[in-house]
Amino acid sequence: MKLLSPLISKIARMRIWRIDNWVNHPVSAQREVLQNLVTSAQYTAFGKKYNFTRLFTLKDFKKNVPIQEYDDMRPYILRMMEGEQNVLWNTPVNWFAKSSGTTSDKSKFIPISEESLQDNHYQANKDVLSNYYKNFPGSDLLTGKALVIGGSHQINKVNDDIQYGDLSAVLMQNTPFWGQWLRTPELSIALMDEWENKIEQLAQITGNENVTSLAGVPTWTLILLKRILEIKNVSTIREVWPNLELYINGGVSFVPYREQFEKIIGAPINYLEVYNASEGFFAAQEKPDDDGMTLFTEHGVFYEFMAVEEHGKPAPQTVGLNQVVLNKNYAIIISTTGGLWRYLVGDTVRFTSINPYRIVVTGRLKHYMNAFGEEVIVDNSDKAIAQASQKTGAVVSDYTAAPLYFTETTNGAHEWLIEFEKEPPSLEVFIYELDAALKETNSDYEAKRYKNIALRLPVVRMLPRGAFSQWLRSKGKMGGQHKVPRLSNERKFIEEITALQASV
Repeated sequence: MKLLSPLISKIARMRIWRIDNWVNHPVSAQREVLQNLVTSAQYTAFGKKYNFTRLFTLKDFKKNVPIQEYDDMRPYILRMMEGEQNVLWNTPVNWFAKSSGTTSDKSKFIPISEESLQDNHYQANKDVLSNYYKNFPGSDLLTGKALVIGGSHQINKVNDDIQYGDLSAVLMQNTPFWGQWLRTPELSIALMDEWENKIEQLAQITGNENVTSLAGVPTWTLILLKRILEIKNVSTIREVWPNLELYINGGVSFVPYREQFEKIIGAPINYLEVYNASEGFFAAQEKPDDDGMTLFTEHGVFYEFMAVEEHGKPAPQTVGLNQVVLNKNYAIIISTTGGLWRYLVGDTVRFTSINPYRIVVTGRLKHYMNAFGEEVIVDNSDKAIAQASQKTGAVVSDYTAAPLYFTETTNGAHEWLIEFEKEPPSLEVFIYELDAALKETNSDYEAKRYKNIALRLPVVRMLPRGAFSQWLRSKGKMGGQHKVPRLSNERKFIEEITALQASV
């Protein structure tokens, strides 16, 4: 380990010239990425259908290939999961990243090719490391271990050749040899599926390691850190890992968690945000104080950006990097070496800089809750409300929901304000059925609810009839075109409605 770390550190620093090239010439880098993508896939089933052999310009590409959502790509992906090759991509695709559900499926499966692993996920990780060394040349990051806390890591076999798991599981199973040496714990523990036992094992083992960096969703990371403090009988993580210097976060907003992290760690460290989804590793902060994440333009992903007001139009228009403007909300559309073509990810982003191109993730195209990595969308909540109402005989007039964040004594939850036309005989039973329906329709929510480790049972508050109308009236939004927001990833609406009720 001591011999390997300086070598990897030197290689990471040598990559800087290449990073500077695509940062300084992003449009050229993107043009080359698109050309390579179309050339590689021209004889696939998808490429033949959309005449890739005749696509010579970006204009041709956009004219011939419609924007795709998951349901559009699903038939191709199912063929690939049954073992058929050369469907969306021209090299074997034997791995799929299981992600949160769409409106028609509990889960979706994103194809992962060797190119998407090497040219996107792993290269992006190396570039994050290179930039870190550039900005912190005296870093001792690689003298210790990296602790990565992901979601559920279970690997599932479809057949002898095809496997799927969440993204972190796929990446760990395919990590280069040098990556295995730098990570803790060993793979057998990192891939454990039973989370209660896994957290205990992680805490027992990593608490005795020299951990210099952490990466993962804040929810699970906090749970692990609290358990380590209990085992070690200390008050701060600095007493356990004196050389900890970096936490890499992504997937959910870090803002509600930062104060808790600073308190539990007990000493200043560096925090970096990354935009790493199942569909690809798209962006990362170069420095902790950057306003936004630098877009990765040379990593096997071609980007288009659709103004959010275009969503739902028969022929929505998109723009490339050379046409984006600052502080405008765009839906991100990608074409990748995994075989996604003009794919609408569902995230919305805003550019904070165009030299270099930096973005922040602003939300989803639809209302959602994703404070803990659960990615609950309105379709999930509508179905859950309907199912809970049917099971209990209740009738719901209106509802809204938002996260309740971690505190020092409680874990997270979803708070629901519900106005009933007909109240359920038992609110407790209604809550149970609501929770069960959400777990049934959304696999990410189901994982976060496992044994109350990350999310506890929903908190439901019944509002008097007319409460939502009263709130809309107070906002000057009465009328058919104005609706109560079903879901929000912040507590603004819930707190306004609660405060208004308290003043009545």
